Amino acid sequence: MSRISIKNVDKTYAGADSRAVADLNLDIPKSEFLCLLGPSGCGKSTTLRMIAGLENLTSGQIQIGDQIVDAADQGIFVPPEKRNLGMVFQNYALWPHMTIEENIEFGLKIKKVPAAERKTIIDSVLTKLGIVQYRDRYPSEVSGGQQQRVALARMIAVSPEVILLDEPLSNLDAKLRLDMRTELKRIHSELGSTFVFVTHDQWEAMTLATTIAVMNEGRLQQVGTPEEIYDRPANRFVAEFVGTLPINMLDMKSLDNKTLKAWIQTYLMQLNVEIVDAASVGIRPETMNLHPNNEETPKDTSRCKARIVDLVPTGGNWIIELDVSGTQIFVLSRLVEDLTVGNDITFSIHTCDLHAFDTDGNRIQTTQPKQNLKTKIED
Repeated sequence: MSRISIKNVDKTYAGADSRAVADLNLDIPKSEFLCLLGPSGCGKSTTLRMIAGLENLTSGQIQIGDQIVDAADQGIFVPPEKRNLGMVFQNYALWPHMTIEENIEFGLKIKKVPAAERKTIIDSVLTKLGIVQYRDRYPSEVSGGQQQRVALARMIAVSPEVILLDEPLSNLDAKLRLDMRTELKRIHSELGSTFVFVTHDQWEAMTLATTIAVMNEGRLQQVGTPEEIYDRPANRFVAEFVGTLPINMLDMKSLDNKTLKAWIQTYLMQLNVEIVDAASVGIRPETMNLHPNNEETPKDTSRCKARIVDLVPTGGNWIIELDVSGTQIFVLSRLVEDLTVGNDITFSIHTCDLHAFDTDGNRIQTTQPKQNLKTKIED
């Protein structure tokens, strides 16, 4: 299967004030499931379309396998149909006048696959995707989820080395999206093709990808496994973009809360980070520990006192809004027993769950934590 190499790629549209994609360097190993993740307008779909050959590069080079498919300065451009790739869009683009079977067969006919072999391939993909019973129906006669499966079946029938997916699940309801995520992971495992999947849904990226590339304003922010992106965000943008419940981000330069500032300083000291270097500090709501009954604080933590402002059920977990001497903090927890709005509570985190960023928004790399400081900060 094919590796994809993107080198120094820029894309600028005529009349645009800024580059849609700026100085992009990205290496996608063969058989990888890579998600391009970012907000609308970040350049992720443009990047996918450049890989597909639907957009020309302004500068730079794209290579698929051993073949350079686009290089503006060398005058090289390989058309989409010769790049041995398949693509599924948000709009499934099925032929309305063809049956499901005929839609899947279309690409095989273009490739001049013999009739007997076409039938074998079609039977196989229809079975794999659970749509055998719909083979004689037209796209308008099946549901959105079934149309999505047909689009996938049509693509994988031609055995592309690279599969590109541009937000293909966004038109589905929550249950179908969950089903199709499972289906996509299974298809990737069976085919071994290189998958590039575009989404703005960070939960989708975290559950599907082997590698995530986060983009913002046309620039690559971080590449890593889902665990690396979540646990060690490279900058403040990644930290704030990734996470089901937004990270608690505290601007240290403007933070007048002495109680909270002293508590954070305790952790920064354990991480050998000077508080003057940390322009902002992030704490994920789900990493915070509540201590409602004065229970012993775990190792490598120190306590901070807060008041419970609100308790919001989310099904299985609760969002707990705290007030720490005038500063709002959110906690995600299963613990709700003995919690009452208006009551005081203490909370803590582990040193490894504190994310410090400098004035440019870049992550401050920490050294090994010092011995635990048994500091207790209270009002």
